[in-house]
Amino acid sequence: MNKETFYLTTPIYYPSDKLHIGHSYCTVAADTLARYKRLRGYDVRFLTGSDEHGQKIERIADSMGVTPKEYVDNIVSGIKELWKTLDISYDRFIRTTDDDHVAAVKKIFKKLYDKGDIYKSEYEGWYCTPCETFFTEHQLVDGKCPDCGRTVEKVKEESYFFRLSKYQDRLIKHIEDNPDFIQPASRRTEMLSNFLIPGLDDLCVSRTSFKWGIPVDFDTKHVIYVWLDALTNYITALGYGSNDDSLFKKYWPANVHIVGKEIVRFHSIIWPAMLMALDIELPKQIFGHGWLVIDGGKMSKSKGNVVDPKVLIDRYGIDAVRYFLLREISFGQDGNFTNEALIQRINSDLANDLGNLVSRTVGMIDRYFGGKLPLEHMSTEFDADLKSVAISTVESFEGFMDKMFFSDALSALWTLIRRTNKYIDETQPWILAKNDEDKPKLAGALYNVAESIRVVSIMLQPFMPKTPEIIQKQLNISDSKIIEWDTIRTWGLLPKDIKVEKNTALFPRIDIKKELVELENAIKAAQNETIVSKEKQKEENNEDDSDEIKEITIDDFAKVHLVTGEVIASESVKGSKKLLKNTVKVGDNVRTILSGIAKYYTPEEMVGKKVVIVENLAPRKMMGETSCGMILCAADKNGKLSLITDDKQFESGCDVR
Repeated sequence: MNKETFYLTTPIYYPSDKLHIGHSYCTVAADTLARYKRLRGYDVRFLTGSDEHGQKIERIADSMGVTPKEYVDNIVSGIKELWKTLDISYDRFIRTTDDDHVAAVKKIFKKLYDKGDIYKSEYEGWYCTPCETFFTEHQLVDGKCPDCGRTVEKVKEESYFFRLSKYQDRLIKHIEDNPDFIQPASRRTEMLSNFLIPGLDDLCVSRTSFKWGIPVDFDTKHVIYVWLDALTNYITALGYGSNDDSLFKKYWPANVHIVGKEIVRFHSIIWPAMLMALDIELPKQIFGHGWLVIDGGKMSKSKGNVVDPKVLIDRYGIDAVRYFLLREISFGQDGNFTNEALIQRINSDLANDLGNLVSRTVGMIDRYFGGKLPLEHMSTEFDADLKSVAISTVESFEGFMDKMFFSDALSALWTLIRRTNKYIDETQPWILAKNDEDKPKLAGALYNVAESIRVVSIMLQPFMPKTPEIIQKQLNISDSKIIEWDTIRTWGLLPKDIKVEKNTALFPRIDIKKELVELENAIKAAQNETIVSKEKQKEENNEDDSDEIKEITIDDFAKVHLVTGEVIASESVKGSKKLLKNTVKVGDNVRTILSGIAKYYTPEEMVGKKVVIVENLAPRKMMGETSCGMILCAADKNGKLSLITDDKQFESGCDVR
């Protein structure tokens, strides 16, 4: 008998130089759902990936002297490493630069064009490069992007358009006929009231002002607009448009697309309209989760309020971080992230409740019975209530998980954990241990506690991949059949003569006052490592894209320290067609400077050159190498570069004034 399939996806993330804890929130939630469905016996397909095309990436790569592909290759490796650290169990990591995706997107574009749903016209309007989004005049807020608040630019160019307006009425009807299609309900109301009912404009789906994108086969000066490119990953990842679409036939339609609330519009309006045009069944649900916020504002690199998840993982472990993310916040709503809330959750829920329950149970079995319970057990007056709570917990837990109410599911599970701790206090094993005639009752009480822990460990598995294994090892569970999901409905599956293995505490208590100071310092240190120069930030935030020369004061100029330097060694950078790694002597010091000049100078030509460098530029990483400074070049109108050299051949280290 074939298993029921379950296909879920996260957004494919823009390759930022570092993902923060807010990005992790969405992917951890999706991973938790995937693990839960696998435990329930579903044939799960879990997709995530990276969205790698667009003008913003092209500009950043150019500013760094690398090709866009070189830039995204370097960043994507970091994304994958973070997902590995968080134990994300995806089945495929798709990149929009993958050959199968590129080929399928070209076919999709052509199919929509042949059908008449894509046509050529001219676009004039406002465009936010960081968000890769077009806006009308009335959608701007104070003349800036309504989503990110950054500067937009006026764009006028020949473009292809998708007839989004054609599908407006069908979309409205589908959403009204399927109330669970967009969740939570507040997102559904927003899409109808703010976008669909007021009316949809046709969508610009190609650009000619940059080249980093999938070209339109029959009109190669156009590249395909990032949202048409990115959104189709959900079907191209299953082989749609390829010679083997067996996965598509097996798993589509998706059961749920889990996305951030800021991109629900693209996923619940543009994406379904495209599928309608392609005569493809719509996904069953779009779930728009809320944000992790700090001081009421969304985490953002430009705001400098991001929290590096690796800092938290290094200090508290993967499971503690995953637990906090999904316990602290109701999935679908915004939730405030604070260091104090994180530490308090670890202390109260993980150390006091769960960790203490396991350690005291294993410790008492070891102390009173030498680590192995006898076969003779007697019941207590408190047994029935403990079993009743365990059974009711299973029912409520499953109901919450099926609706992605992760916080509620964990709250229900902790009701059982706290009830089990209370059961210990009620049965008072330390009193029963004093009399030999009470030993069977003591054995029965400790068995019931251990059995409750077995049930808890199974339900913890979707949230905490490591901890349940440690708990089950302490309970010496060797039979995998008694930790399968359906066993949580049956009480008493542990062997009566259970043998335990003592271990260290699962979650040691944390000194909150001391830890808050140390954690704050660790987060700030991580933030400082990723700070780039003000000039590079402006490029990334699209704040300085015009050719207009902006005035600076003499004080601004004085901050830039220009000196002469001598290139004493040079070599190509592995994996890059643009970069040279130059060793530059500056006075008595030597530094490494990467320059995107490989097209115009060979490493041999660079050696011996007397150059002008920016000495006090903040270090930045490119292609795994750290560059400390910048070699100045002149550029002609065609972009050809020429070194600015010292014709008097001064000693290196001289000031340039």
